[in-house]
Amino acid sequence: MKRILFITYVLLMGTNAINSQQKNPQPPEYRSLVELFNDWRDFEDPPRLNGAPDYTADRFKKDHRAFKDLQDRLTQIPIDDWPIPAQVDWHIVRAEMNGYDFNYRVLQPWVRDPAYYQTIWMHQSDVPAHEGPTNHATLEFWTYQFPLTHDEEKRLTNDLKVIPPFLDQARGNLTGNARDLWVAGIENFKQQVVDLNKIAEKLKLSKDQVALSVSLENAMAATKDFIIWLEEQAPDKTGPSGIGKENYTWYQQNVHLLPLTWEDEVRLLQRELDRAWTSLKLEEQNNMDLPLMSAANTPEEFAQLTERGVQRFMNFLSEKEIMTIKSNMEPALREHMGQFVPEDERNFFSIGMHYDPLPLYSHFIHWFDLAQVRDEPHESPIRRGPLLYNIFDSKNEGIATSVEEMFMHAGLYEDSPRSREIVWIMIAQRAARGLGSLYAHANEMTMAEASQVHVKWTPRGWMKREPHLLQFEQHFYLRQPGYGTCYITGKYLIERILTEWSEQLEEQGKPFVMKDFFQAFNDSGNIPVELVRWQMTGNKPNYNQ
Repeated sequence: MKRILFITYVLLMGTNAINSQQKNPQPPEYRSLVELFNDWRDFEDPPRLNGAPDYTADRFKKDHRAFKDLQDRLTQIPIDDWPIPAQVDWHIVRAEMNGYDFNYRVLQPWVRDPAYYQTIWMHQSDVPAHEGPTNHATLEFWTYQFPLTHDEEKRLTNDLKVIPPFLDQARGNLTGNARDLWVAGIENFKQQVVDLNKIAEKLKLSKDQVALSVSLENAMAATKDFIIWLEEQAPDKTGPSGIGKENYTWYQQNVHLLPLTWEDEVRLLQRELDRAWTSLKLEEQNNMDLPLMSAANTPEEFAQLTERGVQRFMNFLSEKEIMTIKSNMEPALREHMGQFVPEDERNFFSIGMHYDPLPLYSHFIHWFDLAQVRDEPHESPIRRGPLLYNIFDSKNEGIATSVEEMFMHAGLYEDSPRSREIVWIMIAQRAARGLGSLYAHANEMTMAEASQVHVKWTPRGWMKREPHLLQFEQHFYLRQPGYGTCYITGKYLIERILTEWSEQLEEQGKPFVMKDFFQAFNDSGNIPVELVRWQMTGNKPNYNQ
């Protein structure tokens, strides 16, 4: 539904956007690119089979010629003389099409990955679209307002109706032999049962709501039957789940547009892991005469800690002139301040948050990004909505991880030196989990073995406390190549942008102003970092077309 609405929006707004762009006037041929983009997005949303998206082999075979025609249309658009922002848009469309091609040839989540058929999403993602391969029939429960209106009750009824035929289709489509993906995917549907029960509790259905009640019951029964089927098939699944080094490199370079190989990423993440551990130990040495941090251990203490954290964070951004403060920023952060968690139930992220929420609040500039998407639609119709196949990951996760360290160096923790230790622990954890995911995709480790890399190299045993987070992260990174590493690879590429941007300013005799950097970076939209670099510095990536 969300994607359909977006396509409609683009169709309605595309012409006006092209004609009204003042910052970057577009060449006449740009209209052809927008028309192609709209056709491409229409094509990418599959037809329905018994009310559910059709991922059958026959449908993909039937549509392959139409896809090749779309690719041909793209290559026939001449862009060499276009302004850089327009060329960037062309490369975005190329990357999305490459993503579809890769899914068709290699990843095949509808064949290999049972979790692909998970339908229910209870919460909004902190990036432009759901992380990982996601089907076209998601039930976005977080979008519903209660009590339900008549139209919203009808929408929810129809969303739930999709689940039985969709899971029935899945039994025919899921012919793959990826053991780790199969076994881990069972947990996704056990969670779907939990979520359906939560929906039932929230709805408190009356006797008059027959259609909704029936849809909910059928969805629950279909999900439970699907779990039984997955468990029955699991013993026969014996194959690897990773895509291999060569496929991983092709995917990163041609879909996510990273100028890195699998081997490059291993070296980079190992270097970042070593740097984070070394920096942590130096911080501990520097802080040796300071008292240890104490965690908030009551809801009242946590409320005080987080309220103070929001104020400290927003004041820092304003007073240090880090970012231009907009009216939607603090409300966006306040919606995600976190909740008190008893000490024995805290996972990696909540452990740190109960000491000092600012390292995680730095990462939460995610919500600033989404507020900008909502309130300031991009002038380019191609960048206005979320890009497909998580192509935004290097930008969104990269900057959220980058600022954890940037803000620390800029003085965020002048009044709390031990908070710097949390920053280094978080960077080490991102590097460790990414390394594990690389070895899993190379089929040099199982998912369980990759998880142990994640656990072992996260300082202070903070990943030993909560196995569900560990399972979730490594499973997700196995499903979505490159996401486990994008926090660090994106950070690395953003630091290169800052280097090149700063050098150019020095050549011009101009001062570096952090908020100007962030303004230009954010205004580029949620696109691959290398495309942001091209637009900000004029340094064109070396892409093979």
